Amino acid sequence: MAWFLLFSAGFAEIVFALSLKYNQGFTKLWPSIITMVSGGCSFYLLILAIKTLPLGTAYAVWTGMGAVGVAVLGIILFKESADWYRLLSITLVVVGIIGLKLTDST
Repeated sequence: MAWFLLFSAGFAEIVFALSLKYNQGFTKLWPSIITMVSGGCSFYLLILAIKTLPLGTAYAVWTGMGAVGVAVLGIILFKESADWYRLLSITLVVVGIIGLKLTDST
């Protein structure tokens, strides 16, 4: 259950970060509401997950999921660079997340 909470927190973190792009400095109402709600949900789910999971593992997975999700969606939605070095870097973060999951005993 803790891993489910952590992955849910990671997805909420992706929504949070993407909504920052759309709220334009909190001048757009609905994107601003989405930013606040998704950010709150992300932190709350992370708090629940770290009750069971090691803090270092949970935080690394949470930030890694957010970084990879936003980087991939930045390529898709905002036409950001998709050069081989960037894709390799994203892949390395994913490998790190998988490694942390595989080495956790909970």
